[in-house]
Amino acid sequence: MKALPAWLPAVVAAGSLLAAALPAQAEDWRGWNVHPDGYPNSVALKDFADEVSEKTDGELNPKVYNNAVLGDQPDAIEQTRSGALDFGNFNMGPMGPIVPETDVLSLPFLFTSVDQMYRVMDGDIGQRFADALAKKDLIVLSWFGSGARSFYNTDHPIEKPDDLKGLKLRVMNNDLYVQMVDALGGNATPMSYGEVFQSLKTGVIDGAENNFPSFDSSNHYEVAKYFSETEHLIIPECLCVAASSWNALDEDTQKIVRTAAENAATEQRKLWAEGVEKSREDVEAAGVKVNEIDDKAAFQKRMEPIYQAFIESHPDMKSLIDDIRATQ
Repeated sequence: MKALPAWLPAVVAAGSLLAAALPAQAEDWRGWNVHPDGYPNSVALKDFADEVSEKTDGELNPKVYNNAVLGDQPDAIEQTRSGALDFGNFNMGPMGPIVPETDVLSLPFLFTSVDQMYRVMDGDIGQRFADALAKKDLIVLSWFGSGARSFYNTDHPIEKPDDLKGLKLRVMNNDLYVQMVDALGGNATPMSYGEVFQSLKTGVIDGAENNFPSFDSSNHYEVAKYFSETEHLIIPECLCVAASSWNALDEDTQKIVRTAAENAATEQRKLWAEGVEKSREDVEAAGVKVNEIDDKAAFQKRMEPIYQAFIESHPDMKSLIDDIRATQ
């Protein structure tokens, strides 16, 4: 066997030292977001990405893709679970088929207010949901808000359940939402969001339900002049990271990413609250009559059969419902 050149070990050693001295290759993360530029979530997500990049000296560079350009939410959830996407801002409404526990969050009149929802999700109960998502390869870093959804229509204010009787109301395509409207005496009409304005204008439907910013930005206020603050749905959102992307980080980088996500949640909630107030002022200035409903007990009573059926189908989730309702 031919002897190795005397100089080769020195060259190998020098190469190893040079490689060790080179900076680690920067990693780019791709993130999904359904909202447009300037939306509270979009602003907060960009600041999350900027903070992570700055605090890691550019070794980890998240980039947020707005307007659902990377696919619709169900696809984006699956891409994140598989690691094809690194992170996303997901609403819990469509999460049920993957994480059944999150169906609890779509129960009508579950939360008493947006602030109570934040207290629930920031505490031990929120951690139980986070643990359930982690089993499906989604790591929750923080919880965002999506406001409170209320009914609006073209005919009259809604002050008590009977005021919904006979109204054709658009809802999202979810059996729980259909059951909710039916229990209140209305006629639930699932349809795509893009069809709502024309359907209101032509009388195909009498009303719909959403939050103030969406009611405003969609121009639904131009044809539906009655907005009643039932606040029947308050559904949280997560800033979630793919388990594979998260597990590839060292402990110090994980702390940086989580802190940035928590800061983003604080910012998103603040911007959202400001946006709700501004949208409310704008639609009222445009002639919309807004009425508050201080006592929602009559509405909640109509939901009892829905809760009973849900608990019969998901008996293991009863304690979760009870704990949420007991949180002040």
